[in-house]
Amino acid sequence: MSTLTNAQLKQLRQLLNSRLTELLEEVRQEMIASGDQHYIDLAAGVMDVGDESVADMLTDMNAALFDRHIQEIRDVEAAQLRMAGLSYGACSDCGGTIEYDRLAAYPTAKRCYECQSQHEKSYAHEATPRL
Repeated sequence: MSTLTNAQLKQLRQLLNSRLTELLEEVRQEMIASGDQHYIDLAAGVMDVGDESVADMLTDMNAALFDRHIQEIRDVEAAQLRMAGLSYGACSDCGGTIEYDRLAAYPTAKRCYECQSQHEKSYAHEATPRL
């Protein structure tokens, strides 16, 4: 494990647990809200192509938000597993220490600042949409 103190680990564990609780509640609320507004309901009142595109956009936005929350839940759970396995705070790329300040700001971090910067430079093009 890294050079994190027990007090720091306890604080980070609390951050992860509270974020997981928040995310689960947000997903629950989104699922309740999505039950109230289905695509068919949105599209049922479609009068023209413009209305149809708005219905499509709203449906896609809801799905994207839901997917983002699910991915963050997976990241939190992965960080909790690393913490239980005593590898929390160790960079997954270089094996070095992830500084406490970085973990306090981003508790699910799996790379040190230098490796994360390199990763973002190397894989930045993958998020660019193409026609």
